[in-house]
Amino acid sequence: QVQLVESGGGLVQAGGSLRLSCAASVRPFNSMGWFRQTQGKEREFVAAISWTTGFTRYADSVKGRFVISTDNDKNTGYLQMNSLKPEDTAIYYCAGRWSESTRTGVYDYDYWGQGTQVTVSS
Repeated sequence: QVQLVESGGGLVQAGGSLRLSCAASVRPFNSMGWFRQTQGKEREFVAAISWTTGFTRYADSVKGRFVISTDNDKNTGYLQMNSLKPEDTAIYYCAGRWSESTRTGVYDYDYWGQGTQVTVSS
């Protein structure tokens, strides 16, 4: 059974940094994404990476501030978040999908973690 476990969330001041981790129990998927969600809003795409090609894509709102990466030996993905803003406050979810191509839609992903809270204070 595939399990994705996020960690690394917390409270940080605006302008600060956090690194989220997503550990996979096994890795039957070939691309990974990060999404975020605030109360009352739909889950939105943040970043994605192909585990096999290394190709990355980002939402415009985080481009230049966030970096997605993977450690193949550890079956772990990361989201390095820099220059954080209060509007980055959300629950962050990692997700995996079979195809190596990166996608931005929630329904494109086959596996999901439980989420980790990120709060950015002004």
